This record gives sequence, C-alpha cells and structure tokens, in this order.
Amino acid sequence: MVGPLIECVPNFSEGRDASTVSAIRQAIESVPGVMLLRWEMDEDHNRSVITFAGPPEAVSEAAFCGIGEAVKRIDLRRHSGVHPRIGAADVVPFVPLEGASMQDCVAIAHATGQRVWERLGVPVYFYEAAAVNADRAPLENCRRGGFENPALAPDLGGPELHVSAGACVIGARKLLIAFNVNLDTQDLGVAEAIARKLRASSGGLPFLKAIGRPLASRKLVQVAMNLTDFEQTSMHQVFDAVRAEAAALNVPIAGTQIVGLVPRKAIERCEHFEEDLILEHRLETWQKN
Repeated sequence: MVGPLIECVPNFSEGRDASTVSAIRQAIESVPGVMLLRWEMDEDHNRSVITFAGPPEAVSEAAFCGIGEAVKRIDLRRHSGVHPRIGAADVVPFVPLEGASMQDCVAIAHATGQRVWERLGVPVYFYEAAAVNADRAPLENCRRGGFENPALAPDLGGPELHVSAGACVIGARKLLIAFNVNLDTQDLGVAEAIARKLRASSGGLPFLKAIGRPLASRKLVQVAMNLTDFEQTSMHQVFDAVRAEAAALNVPIAGTQIVGLVPRKAIERCEHFEEDLILEHRLETWQKN
C-alpha cells in the first residue's frame, strides 16, 4: 500500500450481543481502503475491540461510521460490565504506522471528534497526544466517574453526556499492548493487590497500567493491563512480575490474553507466539489478499 498508514483500535461497550458488534464491524468494513485486522468480544468486560488500518482519510471515515453505529445500537443505561467505560463508543485511538506521524493522528482525532459532536450529538474528550490540556492526557482521567458520574466536563459538547451513548474519548497514541493475565482464584483482592503493586502509578513497572477485575463467567479473576511503551518495559518483564507476585500468594496462573494486536518487535523474546496476533503479519496478509 502506497502512502501513510494509520491504525485505529476502537473499544465499544458491548461484548455480549454478537449482532450489535457485527453491525459495528460491518459499518467499519464498508469504507473502501480499510483493512479489518482483528475483532474480539468479552462477556465479562461487556466490551469489544475492533482493530483496523488504512490511509488517513479512510480510517477517519471508518472510525466515524463505527461510532455512529454504536451510538444507534448501544444504550449505556442498560449496560453493565467489569471494565470502566464512559461511552458506547468508549475509546477511539489513532496510531501512526508506516509513513504517518503522531501529528497526523492528532489532526485526525480532532477532526473526527468534531464530526462526532456536530453530527451525532455525542460529547468528546481528547486524550494522550490529542489532549487539549495535560491533565486530560491519561485515559483514566477522562473516563473517571464513568457514564453515571463523569468527573470532567467534555472537551466538545456537554456538559451533560448523551442520554444513552455517553461520551467518546478520542486520541492519538503510540502502539500499546493490552495484555491480561487470568488467575485461578475468585478472590478479587488478589488481582487488585498485584495490579496495585505492579502499575507505574504505584511505583511499580514503568509504563504499565493495571487493574484487577473479576471474570464471573470463567470463575477467575484478571490482572488487566495496558503497556504503553513496550520498548521500555517488555511483555516478558510484565508477565514475569505477575507470575512472581501470584506465586508468592500461592495462586496459579490460568492463562493470558492479548487484546488487539502486538508489534513484532515486542515479542522477540517470546516463543511460540501466534502469528495472527502480530500486527505486521496481519497487515502483510491483508495486503497480499
């Protein structure tokens, strides 16, 4: 593919109704030039993640189409799940890939946010590199309080959120790895204690965000993590740290989960890593087809 390439990884607040997630996915796929790379649903989180890439204009249009479908179909007044959320189309990040800059993604984030407010009536927060002020750069600051009790007024629209779709948090960021470790216990305190000890905000591993969450349908708990700079703190370090803390508490690891895709560079020390989870592999496969 010639020209700049941008990835978008929107998170939608629906992980149980397959027809809703399918409609959102189809809205995204309907835009010419867009590469649908991966999509997944989680019942406990009640959340879906759709990963796609393409030229800037196509990715911006596809993101808007996906947000629009989510606004039509998802009513947060009837939504529950263990993952924090403030909107039907909860988080929409743009990520620079080949030939694209972070500033390109900031411009797309701002333009998309303007359309979301003006055409859909959904207020918008801007985060990470697209944040309008420093205190809104961390995603968790924008989303604090959730749909029911937002702590901050939106950057566009509001101050009241959309009655059913809440708000949309749109940003520009580097490649991020969403990496979860499931623990073979139903004691949520174990996952919360490990998350609290290891996350960067508590003085743990740099560039790691972590929370503990129950997985009721699986009778497990989860240390749910975002690794915001895998070149500074590796997946290998994160997993080893979680494993050591769990072992100290005599809790076995039940499994791991990657949400979205992982850059090839991030898994250089990992053996037997599934190729379909590697970002570059998915891009190469799509371009060949």
